[in-house]
Amino acid sequence: MAYQVEIAYPAEATLGEGPHWDDQNERLLWVDIQKKKLHIFDPEKSENHSIAFEQYIGTVVRSQSGELLLAMQDGIYRYNIQSNHLTFLTNPETHLPNNRFNDGKCDPAGRFWAGTMSLDEKTNQGSLYCYHPSGQTSKMISPVTISNGLAWSPDHAYMYFIDTPTRNIQMFTFNSETGDISFEKIVVCIPEEDGYPDGMTIDEEGMLWVAHWGGSKVTRWDPHTGKQLDEINLPAKNVTSCTFGGKNLDELYITTARIGMDDSEFNTFPHSGHLFRVKTNVKGIPAYLFKG
Repeated sequence: MAYQVEIAYPAEATLGEGPHWDDQNERLLWVDIQKKKLHIFDPEKSENHSIAFEQYIGTVVRSQSGELLLAMQDGIYRYNIQSNHLTFLTNPETHLPNNRFNDGKCDPAGRFWAGTMSLDEKTNQGSLYCYHPSGQTSKMISPVTISNGLAWSPDHAYMYFIDTPTRNIQMFTFNSETGDISFEKIVVCIPEEDGYPDGMTIDEEGMLWVAHWGGSKVTRWDPHTGKQLDEINLPAKNVTSCTFGGKNLDELYITTARIGMDDSEFNTFPHSGHLFRVKTNVKGIPAYLFKG
């Protein structure tokens, strides 16, 4: 279908990422990794409030308590917006000071999954971890190079995962009760001319929406057939992630980046780094919250 792309907020983010729709407060939480900022976007007022930190912040999710969990450069933290208090929870990679956390999400049972990568993007330096409400941290997939998009099927039977340089979307069987996963197969391979798969979300029909780094678009895929179903072209070179939001969960919020672009690319894609919004004809699934 033909999509109407609008700029939700002209953020000029260096590396916008990690969008999470907070349905209780009807706002979008997202980050600018390079600028070390957490953003809180209020679509009713078209206002974007920013909170600066002292280290890179890879992603954000909300906890059932109302506090936030942040995957940062040197570990996972709990953050209270009202008190501006940041509490360290865990860092499974204290032995890897050149790594940072990147993308992450909560699973249907309320565990927080977040992956790591090397600051200089060296191959196979990262891993995907699962942080349990009990405080336990489990290494789930290793090694990975740039741990990125995550999604769970509507019936909670499968988990999907992207290690960006592979250009593949992997499918794992998922045990919601234990959190255990088992590799099943590669369901999508992004063609080289379409850039790299970055962040990802899933709709209520179980179809995957994938952001294309270097590809200027978001695509929709059927993971059961491996076929592309649709695409949204964007006026930004590096499209980083997407999530469903809005009162009816039928608005796709899309983050983008300006990092690494030269003058000619800026001339072609002057809106790179902005936060975009697109009305869709399918609804998403409410974001899962951390149960702790």
